[in-house]
Amino acid sequence: MEYIEEIQEQVILVGVQLDENDNVKESLDELEELADTAGAQTVGKIIQNRETVHPGTYIGKGKIEEVRALMLATDATGIICDDELSPAQMNNLEHELECKVMDRTLLILDIFAKHATTSEGKIQVELAQLRYRASRLVGLGASLSRLGGGIGTRGPGEKKLESDRRLIRKRITALKEELSQVEKHRELLRTGRTRGKMKTVAIVGYTNAGKSTLLNTLTGAGVLSEDKLFATLDPTTRALTLDDGQQILLTDTVGFIRKLPHNLVEAFKSTLEEAKYADYIIHVVDCSNPQAVQQMEVVYDTLQELGVQGKKTITLFNKVDVGAAIRLRDSMADHTLKVSAKTGEGLEDLKQLLGKILSEEQIYVEKLFTYQEAGKIQLIREYGQLLSEEYTDTGILVKARVPQEIHGKLM
Repeated sequence: MEYIEEIQEQVILVGVQLDENDNVKESLDELEELADTAGAQTVGKIIQNRETVHPGTYIGKGKIEEVRALMLATDATGIICDDELSPAQMNNLEHELECKVMDRTLLILDIFAKHATTSEGKIQVELAQLRYRASRLVGLGASLSRLGGGIGTRGPGEKKLESDRRLIRKRITALKEELSQVEKHRELLRTGRTRGKMKTVAIVGYTNAGKSTLLNTLTGAGVLSEDKLFATLDPTTRALTLDDGQQILLTDTVGFIRKLPHNLVEAFKSTLEEAKYADYIIHVVDCSNPQAVQQMEVVYDTLQELGVQGKKTITLFNKVDVGAAIRLRDSMADHTLKVSAKTGEGLEDLKQLLGKILSEEQIYVEKLFTYQEAGKIQLIREYGQLLSEEYTDTGILVKARVPQEIHGKLM
């Protein structure tokens, strides 16, 4: 079997600033992180100020010449544009620069393909890839069959994909059916958790904010945790036992990012909707990041798009161990804490806060259970907080706090 050695790509990042309020420089810094995660090295950045994006080539003719000169000076093998390109823009830029042209969406899709491990993750990524390509069949020509290695060629969607709209549509239909079956299984799991009456918390946040590290530190979940964007894609649910004996379920979710491709939001909707069905939200913010405020806005905008509203929210300003954290506030949160998911600083406060929130939503019970009713006490142990139990001649005297859903079963 012949193997193609993957050579690290040298890329130039290109962005267009349409408004003085656009943070294009910061967006390109993030694009550089994405490129690094995908395995490419950034050797230059170019920003053009324009009133509108050039409809044919994204950037103007003068900037194209500037990009060409920088490519020659740096031996760059391609460019990555900070916005999603139309098929015509990508085709025209490839023709003008005679190099590989990628956009932000293609880069994120590639990273997702690289990090997808479960069958659901792989289906979701391939579905997003195919939708992206289906909208670009006209005019792309040879660029669709990039099988020489590198960014944009990874993932289950790269099995000698025929550039035929009918075949792609057929594959999309099959994948949607597979994903539908996975979603039904996820719904069964969710329903089972609801029947169990155990409260659930969705951990959300910008990519690389420290969500997986938080889950690992609290529960020992063993989720992959790297200082990379989108290090983990697949949601993981673990039970956390609080100091007072109460249990709560924590679910890690895929990270958010600015300009998150619509196809990915669609493909990963079932995963992202874990936040929609959770009882509470833990919003993890990397407070050491200069763009923390903008990242918080992206998270809340995405949650709103998913219909996640009215949930009790705890915002964790994470990574206080990294250095001097910028001062942050979150008016959208019910509670805020400063923590380090890596060192564990502040996590005891988080557990106490979770216990307090659970207790506030529970009903105080003081009752004498006959010995024939002793099985009901197990319900308290499992879903509530058993404060005390005293064995008497006539039964067991119990003082406890229980969720409203359990209260009726005890009476």
